Amino acid sequence: MQDLEQAIRERAYHLWVAEGRRDGDADAYWLSAQREVLSSSLSTFARVNSGQPKVSKSKAAPSNAKKKRRAA
Repeated sequence: MQDLEQAIRERAYHLWVAEGRRDGDADAYWLSAQREVLSSSLSTFARVNSGQPKVSKSKAAPSNAKKKRRAA
């Protein structure tokens, strides 16, 4: 948790510097940084999990099943 907070803090600082170090917008920089860091973390997590094969729970009927016919 500390690493996440530190990453947000550093990103907020970089955003603040890039905007000319204006005072009074600390919350806006923090929220922007938080959004960026969390979305980056989630996309990394999604990429890791998407590589796993999907397992199907339903079983299909065998294709060579014989059907009974009625005599006419």
